[in-house]
Amino acid sequence: MKTLSATPKIWLSIFALIAGIAWIWISRGEPGSTSEGNLPLPRQGFAAPEFSLETPEGETISLSDLRGRPVLINLWTSWCPPCRTEMPALNRVYQAYRDEGFEILAINSTWQDNQADAIAFAAELGLDFPVLLDLDGQVSRLYQLRSLPTSFFIGKDGVIREVVIGGPMSEALLRIRVEELLKE
Repeated sequence: MKTLSATPKIWLSIFALIAGIAWIWISRGEPGSTSEGNLPLPRQGFAAPEFSLETPEGETISLSDLRGRPVLINLWTSWCPPCRTEMPALNRVYQAYRDEGFEILAINSTWQDNQADAIAFAAELGLDFPVLLDLDGQVSRLYQLRSLPTSFFIGKDGVIREVVIGGPMSEALLRIRVEELLKE
């Protein structure tokens, strides 16, 4: 009888081993699926993914153009209440620290928004920092946008120091984070 009860355990073990091998095979990454060995999503401690977007006026701005300066990337839409709430604080912090080299790139997730609404929103608030339009969602996908707003604090070396998902961020928090970036 002992040999009969051991047989189902052996078959169960073999089945589990085969299922595990199948799972590994199915979920494997293709060679070169990440760029230069970096993780495929932007996160703290890793280089911020490069992008270029246009402003409503047609000027192209690339993240790499700002290397050597601390940058806050803020992904937002005009219909997002927390985005609307934090924008005035972002603008005040930008005004306070821009002369020290601090930059904000406000990326409107235009593929989820209306371009005219985004432009009107920025004009209504009198935003002083560049507003960029992500018309096709390429940058939103690149930065794995899952919640609005989402912000990336990037050091002078292009490395993400902090990711803040959701909001609104307080002006005090913004000032503390920007001052930390400027001290680097």
